[in-house]
Amino acid sequence: MSTSRYLIKNIQIVNEGKITAGDVLIEGQRIAKIAPEISVDGNVLEIDGEGKHLLPGLIDDQVHFREPGLTHKAEIYTEAKSAVAGGVTSFMEMPNVVPQTVTQELLESKYQLGREKSLANYSFFMGATNDNLDEVLKTDPKTVCGIKVFMGSSTGNMLVDDESTLEKLYANAPILLATHCEDEGTIRKNMEAHIAEYGDDIPFHLHPVIRSEEACYLSSSMAVALAKKHNTRLHILHISTGKETNLFGNDRPLIEKRITSEACIHHLWFTDADYAEKAQWIKWNPAVKSANDRSQIWEALLDDRIDVIATDHAPHTIAEKENPYTKAPSGGPLVQHSLVALLDFYHEGKISLERIVEKACHAPAQCFEVAERGYLREGYFADLALVDLNKPWTVSKANVLSKCGWSPFEGHTFKSSVEKVWVSGHLAYADGQFDESKKGERLAFER
Repeated sequence: MSTSRYLIKNIQIVNEGKITAGDVLIEGQRIAKIAPEISVDGNVLEIDGEGKHLLPGLIDDQVHFREPGLTHKAEIYTEAKSAVAGGVTSFMEMPNVVPQTVTQELLESKYQLGREKSLANYSFFMGATNDNLDEVLKTDPKTVCGIKVFMGSSTGNMLVDDESTLEKLYANAPILLATHCEDEGTIRKNMEAHIAEYGDDIPFHLHPVIRSEEACYLSSSMAVALAKKHNTRLHILHISTGKETNLFGNDRPLIEKRITSEACIHHLWFTDADYAEKAQWIKWNPAVKSANDRSQIWEALLDDRIDVIATDHAPHTIAEKENPYTKAPSGGPLVQHSLVALLDFYHEGKISLERIVEKACHAPAQCFEVAERGYLREGYFADLALVDLNKPWTVSKANVLSKCGWSPFEGHTFKSSVEKVWVSGHLAYADGQFDESKKGERLAFER
């Protein structure tokens, strides 16, 4: 693995709406050449990819790696390795840690952690609160992925609900605003009614009743209205209801959109019928909802009203999750299994390989204006995932790499495997083994 030159031969290259047979040459951090056949002299590690597919590394625009302050759940080191093993070469991480990432100094300290610990490429969101607008407005558009606004409190007390603050944020944000949209008043009212009936031990299948369609739509529609009023660059995270999909358009290319949205793996995979078996292990905010909601999210994803696929990877310990409803936190690990889950959808005929790459690689790069990543292009950073579509494996606690040690996919047999992953030209993962001699790079943005 020590070489800085790799020649990947005889592969099916999935990129920019096409699948083509060919070879790829990596030199240093970059893709040097893509051609039907490549021959080179000198020191090069040749990899025969016969029967395999080469994809751009996935860019996950929403993860929670829990560092600093919550490292009993997860940490940048463990979760970045989990990401790389899953074919995710770049991540954008959220600010609801301890202390919350709500000053430029705290933001820069997280970037230092990334430099020291992350095997994957990284970026960190600046967090907005009701009273840190001055700090938010100092955010550098070229070196920071975006500003996170919790318009529902979710996990970590970062709720932004002051109307004056929201107006100023939407009017003055120097870069993309990424929002968690659930109406807090609606949720509190629903929660109080259910606690009155059940106490702490609310059945988990009532989670989407408490964190309801109404709560989601009230908040998302307000965010869209504010963005239209101020021409804000808005990205709404983890759409969970069919009703919300009608807030978004598909009448222009992604690069021209001012308002974009995201679907997460769990809302594409699970439905409320799964609470009977999975209970707290699929408790997320926003909640997994009905099969009809899932169907409409899929429809919006495929007709381009929803632009990006991500995970909202948010680990908690087994002990934390085993609490009754009111004390069991929302969230779970997903980043290791996002690509193989999408490849299962491909095997089921729900989505093509080309569209998986579009939604999980190209679209996040476009949406966030990531510099020189998200595509297989000569001169771009060599962020690549080599996959075997026909190499099944079963998820168990023994092969979960997230620090929390569990997965909502335990017991499921995925049809495909991630075999090798390059991060900025470094072969970071190969056939179950990591090379940690080189860390990932800080993402840059062309804004």
